[in-house]
Amino acid sequence: QVQLVESGGGLVQAGGSLRLSCAASGRTFSRYGAGWFRQAPGREREFVAGIEWAGTSTRYADSVNGRFTISRDNAKNTVYLQMNSLNPEDTGVYYCAAGPPVNFWFRHDYWGQGTQVTVSS
Repeated sequence: QVQLVESGGGLVQAGGSLRLSCAASGRTFSRYGAGWFRQAPGREREFVAGIEWAGTSTRYADSVNGRFTISRDNAKNTVYLQMNSLNPEDTGVYYCAAGPPVNFWFRHDYWGQGTQVTVSS
């Protein structure tokens, strides 16, 4: 079983930056894909970014492509999300997810508790 803990959220003005971290426990994490989702009040949880286990393939939602960068350090069992040029539409609770590879991507079997990101205008 994998446990995930997010950190790095906070309040930032529009145009600013934040870096989120997802610390994972369990030796199997290094063979898992991982990613970030977010959820704003009254909205469904949406995909933000993902990275496969080797760190050579990434995906981004159209809304964040070019502004956000996902990366991982398997030696530290940590996944990062660098968020630049933030706008108020990026506000929400950001969740880390991970799981084994499937169909050229990965299952979202494990989830963290989330970290709040608030962007003011």
